[in-house]
Amino acid sequence: MPGGSVLIVTSDVNRVEAPVTLKAYFMCAFAAFGGIFFGYDAGYISSVMGMNYFITLLTGLDPKTTPKNQFSLPSWKKSAITSILSAGTFFGALMAGDVADYAGRRITIILGCIVVIVGVILQTASASFGLLVAGRLVAGFGVGFVSAIIILYMSEIAPRKVRGSLVSGYQFCVTIGILLASCVDYGTQNRTDSGSYRIPIAIQIAWAIILGAGLLFLPESPRYFVKKDRLDKAAEVLSRLRGHPRDSDYIQQELAEIVANNEYELQLIPQGNYFDSWFNCFKGGLRNRSSNLRRTILGTSMQMMQQWTGINFIFYFGTTFFQELGTISNPFLMGLITTLVNVCSTPVSFWAIEKVGRRALMVWGALAMLVCEFTVAIIGVTDGQNPSAVKAMISLICIYIFFFATTWGPGAWVVIGEIFPLPIRSRGVALSTASNWLWSCVMAVITPYMVGTDKGNLGARVFFIWGALCTCCFFYAYFLIPETKGLTLEQVDRMMEECTPRTSSKWVPHSTFAADMGLTKEKSTEQVTIEHKV
Repeated sequence: MPGGSVLIVTSDVNRVEAPVTLKAYFMCAFAAFGGIFFGYDAGYISSVMGMNYFITLLTGLDPKTTPKNQFSLPSWKKSAITSILSAGTFFGALMAGDVADYAGRRITIILGCIVVIVGVILQTASASFGLLVAGRLVAGFGVGFVSAIIILYMSEIAPRKVRGSLVSGYQFCVTIGILLASCVDYGTQNRTDSGSYRIPIAIQIAWAIILGAGLLFLPESPRYFVKKDRLDKAAEVLSRLRGHPRDSDYIQQELAEIVANNEYELQLIPQGNYFDSWFNCFKGGLRNRSSNLRRTILGTSMQMMQQWTGINFIFYFGTTFFQELGTISNPFLMGLITTLVNVCSTPVSFWAIEKVGRRALMVWGALAMLVCEFTVAIIGVTDGQNPSAVKAMISLICIYIFFFATTWGPGAWVVIGEIFPLPIRSRGVALSTASNWLWSCVMAVITPYMVGTDKGNLGARVFFIWGALCTCCFFYAYFLIPETKGLTLEQVDRMMEECTPRTSSKWVPHSTFAADMGLTKEKSTEQVTIEHKV
């Protein structure tokens, strides 16, 4: 489009997105593969820290002469090994927003894959605590790139009617990653050489290669090209994603709506230097329901709340927790079972998140989780040594995992990809993802001290804490989370301007940005034509 471009726009709210082909669904679904990184790490490290060879290597203890209840990593080493990756991921996620705006969403994810490979090589080569921690820190930077931008990328290319389901695929891949890690750990747990931990670590390289190589063949986000004022490339990408010719009315109308929304947001959020671009995320007052500040607080606090549910306690420390209970004969098998529950439950969210909606799902999910957690804590305190009581606790933990996997697990990721306007979307999603990893790091640091037999030794009483935090999640979801199902990203902007979270489920689109912006040259009853300089 050398001199300018003619975009066909419409005031019909049902024609602001082109119909989507099966090929487009596969393109969006493949991007969800990035969840493997997060899930596999959470899965493998839990069991590796319970392996005899690994414990012997890092502590010098002899399993033949050391009492069983003392043969484990010290709480501070568990804390450091688990949390250091989250610390690296926190900074990686913050950096990812800048890289995604400069180089593009797709390239940022590929760079993340390369960094992950370097970190995994360091971990695989490690035979000491120091190099292992350093490798996990480096890998964390790469995982931060991937986890922050994969949600942004998927939200920007997925069709609105199934965007929630497709982005939920990220969480599904997280659960698959955890399952794969549990299976590998289960197979290597009894090895008496370094392969017991090196094999589970090294396999992560395969996931990085698959995702990075696959993304070389996928298109860039059309909204990135609109942000860069390259409408020719945006139209080309939309044509690939939607399966329609780039000059068709469908493609031109969707592109016009994205352009108009971006120009509207730029009027509200003038762009300046580098520091201004970050400061824009915090503009607007708390009383303004659609201000950038409120959206940033919503995104970051939602990811904090997801960590407050306590789910990573199960996946980071489940194996060692079951070992320390002393009533379970095979903690590794128990870790595998809880992982299977997670995997089998998550696909329910594909249907529920579009049928029930984001808001309702997260309200009821928090309520169900807090009931399960308080019940586990009560049973553990009153009759925790009774094998029948322990079975009941395990069953309730599995039910709790089911409700997390179908509600807050995917829901928090879906919503943060939808609530930010285009001018600050990459940084908003990056800040939200960084919050997830920050609180994941906090939980990983403090949890071993709460439950470790050499420290707090809370045992099942720790579920009183998770239950109390889930109660906070319930009230948070009811008062603060808006309903975004069935809306384009541009329509989500307007909904957040016009209603509160508690009334958002009743909001329906009533106009388009392209028509409201007045960027029209000729009008008719069905459509208008606008000229946009490139």
